Formats: sequence, C-alpha cells, structure tokens
Amino acid sequence: MSGVPIADHALLSDCHTAALVTRHGSVDWLCCPRFDSPSVFARLLDDDAGHWSIRPLGPFTATRRYLDQTLVLETTFHTPTGTLAVTDAMAVGPNEHPHGHSLGVGAPHMLVRGVSCRDGEVRMRLRFEPRAEYGLLRPLMSHVAGGLNVRGGPEWLMLSSPMELTCAQSTAYGEVTLRVGDELWFALHRSTWGLEPARIWDQDEIADWMTVTVQSWRAWSKLHQNYEGPWRDLVHHSGRVLQGLTFRPSGAIVAAPTTSLPESVGGERNWDYRFAWVRDASFTMEALWVAACPDEAGDFFTFMTTAAAGAIGPDYPLQIMFGVNGEHDLTERTLPHLRGWRDSAPVRVGNGAWNQHQIDVYGELLGAAHLLADKLSEIDDDIRAFLVALADAAVARCREPDHGIWEVRGEPRHFVYSKVMCWVALDRAIALADRLQAADRVPAWSAARDEIRERVLREGWSDTAGAFTQYFGSTDLDASCLMMPIVGFLPADDPRMLATIEAIADRLTDERGLVYRYRTEGGVDGLAGDEGTFLLCTFWLAHALAEAGRVNRATEVFERAAAYANDVGLLSEEVDPRTGELLGNFPQAFSHIGLVNAAWSITRAQHRAAL
Repeated sequence: MSGVPIADHALLSDCHTAALVTRHGSVDWLCCPRFDSPSVFARLLDDDAGHWSIRPLGPFTATRRYLDQTLVLETTFHTPTGTLAVTDAMAVGPNEHPHGHSLGVGAPHMLVRGVSCRDGEVRMRLRFEPRAEYGLLRPLMSHVAGGLNVRGGPEWLMLSSPMELTCAQSTAYGEVTLRVGDELWFALHRSTWGLEPARIWDQDEIADWMTVTVQSWRAWSKLHQNYEGPWRDLVHHSGRVLQGLTFRPSGAIVAAPTTSLPESVGGERNWDYRFAWVRDASFTMEALWVAACPDEAGDFFTFMTTAAAGAIGPDYPLQIMFGVNGEHDLTERTLPHLRGWRDSAPVRVGNGAWNQHQIDVYGELLGAAHLLADKLSEIDDDIRAFLVALADAAVARCREPDHGIWEVRGEPRHFVYSKVMCWVALDRAIALADRLQAADRVPAWSAARDEIRERVLREGWSDTAGAFTQYFGSTDLDASCLMMPIVGFLPADDPRMLATIEAIADRLTDERGLVYRYRTEGGVDGLAGDEGTFLLCTFWLAHALAEAGRVNRATEVFERAAAYANDVGLLSEEVDPRTGELLGNFPQAFSHIGLVNAAWSITRAQHRAAL
C-alpha cells in the first residue's frame, strides 16, 4: 500500500508534464510525455508501480526548499557522518523569448538530479524502478556506456548515471560513498517511436541543463511576477505553480497533475484531474493576471475558446472540460491492478464528468472574455461568433437543471450557482456587445439576465436557512454561493449576502474554521461517504469577507487556509477534518487560484480602508 502523506510531495514541471518527489528523495509520480500520459513512476498509487529514489544509507533527517524564484527542488539530508544535497528538476530548456514567455518550449523531456556532499561523508543509495503504463510493464534494462538503456512498450528511457548500477528484475540499484566536494549528476531522458532518440548525457551536459533550468525559471519570474502585498511570496509561488501546471504547447492548465488521490481516505471519491476545466476559466484568468501576466491569461483563453469552439446552441451544450491538447473524449475507466493511495480504490483515468450538462460554463467563458476585453478586437470572426453563441445558449438553457459546479453524479437540479453564472454570461455579453458586434442581441440578453436575477432572488433564497442555498427549494448551504458577490451578482454588503456569508462561516465549516463545499449527508452528489473541507471554498470565504469590508476577518480566514500549504508552499484540494492532513489531487490549481484571488481582494480592501 502507498501511504506517504500527500503533503510530503513536491512538484517538478517542464510545462509539459510533472513529477512528484517525496521528502525522502523518491520520485513517486511521473507521466511521460504529457500530464495525462500513462505513468512511468506511480508509487504514489501503489508500492509496486515504480519509483526512483536517491537518499543516504542509514538514518537521516531531511529539509527541502525550492531554489529562489524556481520550481527546482533542493533536498538536504543530514546524517550522523555528513550532509548530502539532492537537487531535482524537470529540464525546461532555455527561455529565449524577449518577454520570458518561452518557458518549456525547448524542454528535452528529461528529469535531472544532482547530488553533492556538503560536509563530511555520506553513503548514498540509488534505486531505479521504472514501471510504464501505470505499473503494468516491467521493462528490459541493459548497461550502456554511462548508464542504462530501458525499453518496453511505448517508452524508451535512457538513464545517465556516473555510478555503477546492478540490474535485476527490471530494477537498478547501487551505493557509493561521497565525500565533501563530491558531485554526481543523473538524468532520465525519454523518447518513443518516431522521436529523436533518448541518449546518455555526460556530467557537464547534465549540470548545464540544471543551470539553464534555474535561469529560465528565474527569467520567467522576474518578468511576470509584479504583485506587491502582504503575501507576496505566497502569491508569487502560486503563480509559479500555475505555470508549472500549464501545458506549454497549447496553453491549457490542468486542475492537478495527479489522478485518484482521494477526497476521503478509503473512499470512492477519486478522480482524474489531469485535464483543463472550463469551470476554472474566469477564476484562472484573474489569478494569472495577478500572479503571472496578461500574456499567460491570453494563452489560456485562446486554448479554452479553441478547444470549446464548435456547434453551440440549444441542441449542442458546451463541453465542460478538455484534454491538454483540446481533446473532447475523456472517457473514464478504472485501473484495478492499482491499490490506490492508502487503499483508496478505484484508481481512475479519464473523467466521466466530461459529458455532463453544466450551464455555469457559459458564464465562466464569457467572464474570462470580459477580463480580456481590450484584446477582443484582435480575435477572428469565428471566435466572436462563438462568444455570441455562448450568450445565446445561456438564454436558451438558463431554465434547465444541471449537474452544477461540483459535477454531482446524482440527479440534475436547479443549482443556484449555475443560474448565477448564466446571469454572469449575459451580463458580460452585454458589456462586450460592441466588441462582439452584437448590439442587436442586447434587448433579449437583458431580458433574460433580469429574469434570472429575479428567479435567483426569489427561489434561491430560503427563509428557513436564512441564506441563499444550494439549489431552488433547498435549505442546504453550498459554498459556491460565496461567489455571488465576487462575480457582482449582489453587493457583498447586501443584507441577504451578509446573512449567507455568516451562515456558511457558522454552519458549513469544521472545527478548524475550514469550509466544506456542501454537506454530503443529503446524498445530493449520488456518492457514498464523506469528504474533506475545501481550501478553495475557504479562500472564497476570505474573498467574500474582503468584498464586504470585513478585512480583519478576511485576513484571519485567509491565513488559516494558507497555513495548510506544505513545507514547500503547495496546497492540495482538501483537508481531512479529523486529522488536518492534506487530501485530494496535488498540487491543486484551484486552491492556488483561490489563494491568489483572495490575497488580491484583501490587498485592495486594505487599500480602500486606508483611504
């Protein structure tokens, strides 16, 4: 059983795929060549599914950090006899664009690891167990000059190693003693049929790849990260995490680089998050604007509109999510040979929510377009017509039930958040009407927008609950209602909105003050079991409080949620309400997006209060 705490992992990225490294120096997750490709290492989900560890032999303690302004990880092992440092990175290649936008363009699809003895002497152990196709395949492994040749299935791997390794049963291992000043460099290079073959790299070449990777990340950070405020380091780091979750060839941003890390230990709420959701669009755009730059926001918007473009209308709903190259068919299947993290089965690849009906997505895309309003004059007629069609579809579908933002697998309902986002779709379309060359549609859009607003105020409010609720006629609370003031549906200081904020803060939180999405006991999502509190929803609470002028409370809630970042500043999706440990796919883009947007809102509220 794989049981390393989720928080014990750190992210590496080349803006094509990602690796997760434990605090004990083991690469326990790597998919090649894309985020959503089958894994080469998947010990994260099963002890027998592959890993690559470099660590001292014998007892040690470990500390780690990212090198300044990078996603290059340095782990320092302290032993009774000396100190060993391991530096890990996915090589990104040179960042040669004059504005620093080419991070990852020249990525060689290579994991680079450097080992150096800082003082004394340390006996080091290496163990290399590649297991392609989610652990199904045990490759052929042979010695070549300077390393190992590893073949099997679609993968061709070359491991560059300066130390002698023994191979047995598709596993390589070895030990070596390093003394102060000694340095070793390792590289795992990947290719497959039809690509330039992977090869062995010498020590100077690998060291150069590491140097270039550090320089490229720092060049990107220097040119992109301009937020100044009380949480500068958190916001900037979250910006780098979002960049690390970006698939550079298309501009897609994955929700997380992992699959099937559970929402409750031993439960069935295990999903594949290695895709790009329309749901995230406007939130992501705002976060990129703060923590990166408008160009990255523009790339993501271009991906979303290109992937989603097609027949949109009453008979053709907008798909809610896509593969990283814009793929539409994300059919879900289970991998029964994997036991799952802490026996949390099933392990899933693909995501069955791809063909769900969700009407909030029209608002998310048009909200994203509104953020890029100044650039819309540059779009072509096809995308302009597509955005107009989104607004028309919101008019046609706003009266329908759907599966909502949380993608419930129960029956469709009239979710309040979905209706609010249809209102957003029409509100933003009206604001963009001139740029969309759609002034003739404004009367119809305005009438539908007003109808949605009146219906939400009438049917979305519950006197019994004293709040806006999850769906029409319900008394159940839902954290997505915190978005109502954030998107401008109601002022945050409206008495009904203040009552909703207080109800959620009082009745939809655990004893730590972290916010649940909703209560699972009612069975609205059609799934068994419970789940943790959601960090995104807790940041939404901070954001809504800031919009209402409750700056001190907003700050308190923000810092409560941000404190759950692990030792290298990464957030998962959820927190276990019993143990306080991180749960869910990791690191979670939505959590970092929520952090950035809440920090920005509180910073603005502080400035307003100081006037």
